[in-house]
Amino acid sequence: MSEHSALRMTKEAVKEDILKKPNVIGIGVGLKEVQGQLTDQVSIVVLVRDKVPRAGLTPSQMVPPRVNSYETDVVEVGVIRAQQARTDRWRPAPGGVSIAHYQVTAGTLGAVVRDRATGQRLILSNNHVIANSNDAQIGDPILQPGPIDGGTQPGDVIAYLERFVSIGFQVAPGECQVASAYAMVGNFIARLVGSSHRVAPFKTAFQAVNEVDAAVARPISDSDVLDEILEIGTVTGTVQATLGMPVMKSGRTTGFTTGTITVLDATVEVSYGFGRVAQFENQIVSTPMSQGGDSGSLLVDSDSRRAVGLLFAGSSQATVFNPIQTVLDALGVTI
Repeated sequence: MSEHSALRMTKEAVKEDILKKPNVIGIGVGLKEVQGQLTDQVSIVVLVRDKVPRAGLTPSQMVPPRVNSYETDVVEVGVIRAQQARTDRWRPAPGGVSIAHYQVTAGTLGAVVRDRATGQRLILSNNHVIANSNDAQIGDPILQPGPIDGGTQPGDVIAYLERFVSIGFQVAPGECQVASAYAMVGNFIARLVGSSHRVAPFKTAFQAVNEVDAAVARPISDSDVLDEILEIGTVTGTVQATLGMPVMKSGRTTGFTTGTITVLDATVEVSYGFGRVAQFENQIVSTPMSQGGDSGSLLVDSDSRRAVGLLFAGSSQATVFNPIQTVLDALGVTI
């Protein structure tokens, strides 16, 4: 009998007992890892969600260092899930998947946060993702996945809009009846004289300045959402952005991406479509790491795995984020 066959038989003999131990989710035969490096020693490999210090385990909960004459190796692999697309329906839903107000196409579920007053778990994303760029009402249904990804009412409602920070637009379609009347007269005259140009009323508020594009929603059931973010894990705490900081995010469209902080304290003009433009102050800019549909993703420091910002805008050359502490303070929540 070969050594591998003998090792397999030993593994099968202890499999049921090992799998009963807390935190263990798998067992197999593999190469032993020492100080982060694979060796050529074959061992019984025990897969765990998280590595727990020996002091936190009772003797019966510990994986034995040897089984018969073979050494064991404990490897942390996290939670193993069936591979779903980020645009699928997820229950429970982690950060990084499709979500949106029922009248919006789709954005990203950024993370689960806690209400500072009540401790209730809430879903964090952008105003323009789950509050329809100011046009939503408190209590509106939020779908997971978003409508463009097949989300419909009532089956895909995961939450209801709790609150949002209004966006002040410097330029937006006009609402004044007098201005609209002038535009109608002007366009009538233009048609009479054969001009191909037309006019339209616009509302301007150049003093309008923003710091966040953010909103939170209350899950229908607390068990419908997860604290973890796909391919990042659970984020605890915040850290201030610094130039050159390596960062990562998990979003509905481009998935897990990494980048570097390139600009701080930025003032930027952001187009929201339909003639609407908003200015934002004190923003974070990174190398390009997003596309449409990634809005709402949480920006995370790659080294400390603490929250840095909330993704809300970008181009093919850069991505823009609200500073996370500003977001949390504006909404009255914590990570």
